[in-house]
Amino acid sequence: MKKDFLSISDLDGKELANLLEHARTLKKERKRGEIREDLKGKVLAMIFEKASTRTRISFEVGMTELGGTPLFLNPRDMQLGRGEEIRDTARVMSRYVAGVMIRANRHQTLEEFSQYASIPVINGLSDREHPCQILADLMTVQERFGHLAGRKIAWIGDGNNVCNSWILVAPLTGIDLCIAAPGGYGPSDTFLDIARKQGGTIRVTESPKDAARGADVLYTDVWVSMGDEKDRASRVERLKDYSITEDLLKIASPQAIVMHCLPAHRGEEITDEVLESSRSVVWDQAENRLHTQKALLLQLLGKK
Repeated sequence: MKKDFLSISDLDGKELANLLEHARTLKKERKRGEIREDLKGKVLAMIFEKASTRTRISFEVGMTELGGTPLFLNPRDMQLGRGEEIRDTARVMSRYVAGVMIRANRHQTLEEFSQYASIPVINGLSDREHPCQILADLMTVQERFGHLAGRKIAWIGDGNNVCNSWILVAPLTGIDLCIAAPGGYGPSDTFLDIARKQGGTIRVTESPKDAARGADVLYTDVWVSMGDEKDRASRVERLKDYSITEDLLKIASPQAIVMHCLPAHRGEEITDEVLESSRSVVWDQAENRLHTQKALLLQLLGKK
């Protein structure tokens, strides 16, 4: 494994499988009340350029439960907010902490920080990818179906950063991914080309029904991501037919589950009835952020 986790592509298939297996073990240990101190004496700095609920809480709790110390940092309270260069901050922080998790506005920030840091850098979200979310998603699918290969995942809605990570993980897992998005809101050709060259099975359509038919998983995300608020009205209008409803769920496999990385805008990308139904596993997804990130922290910051 590379010293950083900026993209789901920083893992190969075997490393990904091992990390998910470790996460399942950690989940069982937590339920038994077992205490670990693998990261005792180590500090994880967490820089948040964007607001967060699940990312902040799961990393703080995860680091604490492993015996380490999480350090929350707001760029506005740092010299970064006054124009200090990223490379200077990266070099200084490498002298203080064991690793850095960054929730960034721009993926380039992560890449530059990684270039100059001598410690592991983790992508807690960027405009390009959300790899930590995908780890939790894959664990959740495994819990319901036992394996990933051959499972049909239907992405419904905006082809955003989370969608990009699903695209990149397709060749690593053998999943069959179908993305339904209106013209102009589809996934990046760059990510599609990368994944297909690696053997990923990915299809793109403008029909939600086409994508949902026989799917094991219906997945969606908000139509308006952080930073896109100025285009809210046009986005909602363009995506209004790309909602996970009870009617769309009926087209999916009888055992299909519904996933959402949260926060959800009920009544837009997903109905309240579906989100609260027995087919919804969104709360399991949210919990599994903790377990997969603990496994990731142990991989990156623990004893080699």
